[in-house]
Amino acid sequence: MRKHVFNCSVQVAIVAICLGTMINSVSARSFTRGCAARDLQILMLIEERESANAISAERLSDAMVTMMHARMVCYERYVVDALAIYDSVARSLVAGAYSDDVDASR
Repeated sequence: MRKHVFNCSVQVAIVAICLGTMINSVSARSFTRGCAARDLQILMLIEERESANAISAERLSDAMVTMMHARMVCYERYVVDALAIYDSVARSLVAGAYSDDVDASR
Protein backbone atom coordinates (compact mmCIF):
# COMPACT_ATOMS: atom_id res chain seq x y z
CA MET A 1 0.00 0.00 0.00
CA ARG A 2 2.78 2.42 0.92
CA LYS A 3 4.55 1.70 -2.34
CA HIS A 4 1.39 2.56 -4.29
CA VAL A 5 0.95 5.83 -2.38
CA PHE A 6 4.59 6.67 -2.95
CA ASN A 7 4.30 5.97 -6.71
CA CYS A 8 1.17 8.13 -6.94
CA SER A 9 2.88 10.90 -5.02
CA VAL A 10 5.86 10.82 -7.37
CA GLN A 11 3.57 10.94 -10.41
CA VAL A 12 1.63 13.88 -8.98
CA ALA A 13 4.88 15.70 -8.23
CA ILE A 14 6.15 15.14 -11.77
CA VAL A 15 2.88 16.37 -13.27
CA ALA A 16 2.94 19.43 -11.00
CA ILE A 17 6.51 20.27 -12.00
CA CYS A 18 5.74 19.87 -15.71
CA LEU A 19 2.59 21.95 -15.42
CA GLY A 20 4.41 24.66 -13.49
CA THR A 21 7.17 24.77 -16.08
CA MET A 22 4.65 25.05 -18.92
CA ILE A 23 2.75 27.86 -17.17
CA ASN A 24 5.94 29.80 -16.49
CA SER A 25 7.15 29.50 -20.07
CA VAL A 26 3.79 30.61 -21.44
CA SER A 27 3.50 33.62 -19.14
CA ALA A 28 7.11 34.58 -19.75
CA ARG A 29 6.45 34.90 -23.48
CA SER A 30 2.96 36.37 -23.43
CA PHE A 31 2.04 39.60 -25.11
CA THR A 32 0.69 41.73 -22.26
CA ARG A 33 -2.66 43.48 -22.34
CA GLY A 34 -0.98 46.87 -22.08
CA CYS A 35 1.13 46.20 -25.15
CA ALA A 36 -1.82 44.76 -27.04
CA ALA A 37 -3.99 47.77 -26.24
CA ARG A 38 -1.28 50.24 -27.21
CA ASP A 39 -0.55 48.29 -30.40
CA LEU A 40 -4.22 48.50 -31.35
CA GLN A 41 -4.30 52.25 -30.63
CA ILE A 42 -1.29 52.83 -32.86
CA LEU A 43 -2.75 50.68 -35.63
CA MET A 44 -5.98 52.71 -35.48
CA LEU A 45 -3.97 55.94 -35.60
CA ILE A 46 -2.07 54.68 -38.65
CA GLU A 47 -5.30 53.66 -40.32
CA GLU A 48 -6.82 57.07 -39.61
CA ARG A 49 -3.79 58.87 -41.05
CA GLU A 50 -3.67 56.57 -44.04
CA SER A 51 -7.35 57.00 -44.90
CA ALA A 52 -6.93 60.78 -44.74
CA ASN A 53 -3.83 60.53 -46.98
CA ALA A 54 -1.92 62.30 -44.18
CA ILE A 55 1.00 59.89 -44.04
CA SER A 56 3.68 59.09 -46.58
CA ALA A 57 4.52 55.53 -47.53
CA GLU A 58 7.99 55.95 -46.05
CA ARG A 59 6.66 57.17 -42.71
CA LEU A 60 4.12 54.34 -42.68
CA SER A 61 6.84 51.79 -43.31
CA ASP A 62 9.02 53.25 -40.55
CA ALA A 63 6.09 53.15 -38.12
CA MET A 64 5.32 49.52 -38.91
CA VAL A 65 8.96 48.45 -38.49
CA THR A 66 9.16 50.29 -35.17
CA MET A 67 5.92 48.65 -34.04
CA MET A 68 7.35 45.23 -34.82
CA HIS A 69 10.36 46.14 -32.68
CA ALA A 70 8.01 47.19 -29.85
CA ARG A 71 6.16 43.88 -30.14
CA MET A 72 9.40 41.93 -29.81
CA VAL A 73 10.48 44.02 -26.82
CA CYS A 74 7.12 43.44 -25.13
CA TYR A 75 7.28 39.73 -25.93
CA GLU A 76 10.60 39.64 -24.09
CA ARG A 77 8.78 41.09 -21.03
CA TYR A 78 10.24 44.61 -21.22
CA VAL A 79 6.77 46.12 -21.16
CA VAL A 80 7.75 49.62 -20.01
CA ASP A 81 10.35 49.87 -22.77
CA ALA A 82 7.87 48.58 -25.33
CA LEU A 83 5.25 51.13 -24.28
CA ALA A 84 7.86 53.89 -24.63
CA ILE A 85 8.57 52.69 -28.17
CA TYR A 86 4.84 52.70 -28.95
CA ASP A 87 4.63 56.25 -27.60
CA SER A 88 7.48 57.34 -29.86
CA VAL A 89 5.61 55.90 -32.86
CA ALA A 90 2.48 57.82 -31.90
CA ARG A 91 4.45 61.05 -31.47
CA SER A 92 6.14 60.60 -34.83
CA LEU A 93 2.80 60.00 -36.54
CA VAL A 94 1.19 63.04 -34.96
CA ALA A 95 4.26 65.22 -35.54
CA GLY A 96 4.50 63.91 -39.09
CA ALA A 97 0.89 64.81 -39.79
CA TYR A 98 1.48 68.28 -38.36
CA SER A 99 4.63 68.84 -40.43
CA ASP A 100 2.87 67.56 -43.56
CA ASP A 101 0.01 70.02 -42.92
CA VAL A 102 2.48 72.90 -42.47
CA ASP A 103 4.34 71.95 -45.66
CA ALA A 104 1.08 71.75 -47.62
CA SER A 105 -0.02 75.21 -46.45
CA ARG A 106 3.16 76.84 -47.73
